Amino acid sequence: MGTWVVYMVRCSDGTLYSGCTNNLAARLNVHNLGRGARYTRSRLPVELVFVRRARSYGRALSVEARLKGLPRIAKLALIEEPRRVGDRLLRTPRARLRRA
Repeated sequence: MGTWVVYMVRCSDGTLYSGCTNNLAARLNVHNLGRGARYTRSRLPVELVFVRRARSYGRALSVEARLKGLPRIAKLALIEEPRRVGDRLLRTPRARLRRA
């Protein structure tokens, strides 16, 4: 069992998909073989654009949920400048990230 990570991939149609795993290389391979998430199956190939380590499975799920709740513009900013933007966006409680 490896370290848990949260990842984001860019699909061939330009959309973004987020997930978490403890074996990133195997998970990306499964996505690109068309046996991964239903969402990515028809949007192959996928390209890894963001990775963040997590202390535990529970923490990985929490960060993944926050990542999935971000608007697309915030996800793109996170991809471009993960160190500058990432900590602030992924540690902010989800309720504050939602639009009114």
